[in-house]
Amino acid sequence: MATASYDLATALAYFSAGRTEEAERVCQQILAVEPSCVDALHVLGVIAYQTGKYDVAIASLGQALEVNPNNAEVYYNQGNALKCAGRLNEAVACYRQALNLKPDYAEAHNNLGNVLHEQGQAEDAVACYRRAIELKPEYAMAYFNLGNALRRLKKLDDAAACYVRSLELNPSDVEARINLGRVLSDQGRHEEAIGSFHQAIRLNPNCAEFHDNLGLAYQRQRNNEAAVACHRRAIELNGGNADAHNNLGNALENQGKTIEAIACYRAAIELKPDFADAHSNLGIALREVGKIDEAIGSLRRASVLDPTSAKILSNLALALQDGGHIEEASDGFRRALALDPDLAGVRVNLAYLTLLLGDQEKGWQEYEWRWKAGNLVERAFEQPRWQGQSLSGKTILLHAEQGLGDTIQFVRYAPLVKGLGGRVVFECQKPLLNLLTTAAGIDCLVGTGDELPSFDFHSPLLSLPGIFNTTLETIPNHVPYLFANTGLCVHWRARLKNVRGFRIGINWHGRAGRRESLQRDIPLTCFSSLANLPGISLISLQQGAGREELKQVGGQLPIVDPGDDVDTAHGAFMDTAAIMMNLDMVITSDTSVAHLAGALGVPVWVALPFVPNWRWLLDRADSPWYPTMRLFRQKKAGNWSGVFEEIHTGVRALTSAGS
Repeated sequence: MATASYDLATALAYFSAGRTEEAERVCQQILAVEPSCVDALHVLGVIAYQTGKYDVAIASLGQALEVNPNNAEVYYNQGNALKCAGRLNEAVACYRQALNLKPDYAEAHNNLGNVLHEQGQAEDAVACYRRAIELKPEYAMAYFNLGNALRRLKKLDDAAACYVRSLELNPSDVEARINLGRVLSDQGRHEEAIGSFHQAIRLNPNCAEFHDNLGLAYQRQRNNEAAVACHRRAIELNGGNADAHNNLGNALENQGKTIEAIACYRAAIELKPDFADAHSNLGIALREVGKIDEAIGSLRRASVLDPTSAKILSNLALALQDGGHIEEASDGFRRALALDPDLAGVRVNLAYLTLLLGDQEKGWQEYEWRWKAGNLVERAFEQPRWQGQSLSGKTILLHAEQGLGDTIQFVRYAPLVKGLGGRVVFECQKPLLNLLTTAAGIDCLVGTGDELPSFDFHSPLLSLPGIFNTTLETIPNHVPYLFANTGLCVHWRARLKNVRGFRIGINWHGRAGRRESLQRDIPLTCFSSLANLPGISLISLQQGAGREELKQVGGQLPIVDPGDDVDTAHGAFMDTAAIMMNLDMVITSDTSVAHLAGALGVPVWVALPFVPNWRWLLDRADSPWYPTMRLFRQKKAGNWSGVFEEIHTGVRALTSAGS
């Protein structure tokens, strides 16, 4: 009969050749004769580990260690089996014992690092990988693992260098190329990231995950068309990849294709019902298209699945606010900030809600976070920001920062600044230069981008309410504070001389984003009840988007169109202001036209959505910002008919009283 050593050599030969069944059979024969043969138990354990039979592997390797507790190789393989079985603490103990017996065991250092990394001990894992590399400088896998740990620690430059070195040692490692691409993308090196992903795809063109990662890199580059193609390819390769469906939804949403995006998010959720990110994205998209109740439901589900996500809580709060659940929305913003106090966007949203509720002092204080929210770029000047101190003998630069309507609303603060004794330079959007020449408190008017005169202090325009500790009672609301050009008023009086009766200027469409437009814009047909009132003439004040609706209604609505030349030759709002001065009143949606009419002191009625912009407050028919303004509010989201019934009644009463 053959000796055990001879049989063991046969078993090892079979094992090395990948003939595991023969190797296992020979080992079993050896153990039948010599039950305590450590090498046979070891080989059986490794075979069981490699074939996914982790419990069998752990038992066999454990028997080997009982016979010989001083074998580093057996401890190492026992650690591998325990790790795969999810018994991480025991795996750590085995790797450490292997290293006690064999301190220069590079593979044991590497695998100990893997378990520590999985346990969240990335710093300790880094030390293990570095030791493995010291012992084995050409150890490509250790470089790869070190890159993973450094990426987790946000040490992106070092992580990228590790992946590059790993690829120098093993150019065919597609995982290293993918992870290098991910790090480069995190660094904002999008072109390099895309190149790395393309290299990985050339090595493995049918891996859905690689195409999906390439799509994410294109998204970060804002090349959403390419991103969509990549995510679609990932889905073609693996239709069950919930991440790819979710990522495709994001790329489509970035293209403004919200309905298609919603279908993608629903597909992701169908594949993975507990996918918090997909539920959250679905809620955001549903809010975008005005399906507020559904949005709230999706975001509530996302919050249950991921209760520690401040982003989800914040988006839920926004949807709750849109649905009129104001107190719950406020609580949601505060809960989000409790999780992450430095979320500038959440602080800005809380500021808007605080202002909506009428708390001007706290609202304006919180609004200073807007510069950190990522939507606005704070101006960088050598001169200090003004904090409200005396300006005697000094010059201050006030600079517009957002939309034209905001500039029209807040230029009212210039006289207050002027009253503190200094010289006021006002920098505004160039289209408004002519209109704002009539504003008080300004010594020098400059267009954005033009050379500035010297100054000592500066202040963004929308910081002034906070500097002056504005409350609802102290809003500077003397009107008019802007004035139409006299010559243009005479010009438009002549052009409108044939428009008889009670003249009402109307505006129905703004320039806000998709969601805001969906909320604020009014179907032109809503004005039909006013057009049918006797003695009423409607004059369009609509410029830009929305004017096409005049042609669509055709002869159905008798609306006077002043023409395409309005505000083209004299500057923004110059003709519109002159037209307003020849009207009896203005009725408008929430647009800059409302601010212009209010600033001119023209009677203006504003039709507001169910939950309006912060500046219109809640549950009141007047505006502390504009004394000649009257507010009409939706009682139910999306319901303009009720609003226009009230407006119709009000106009009829007004014209009847005047007749």
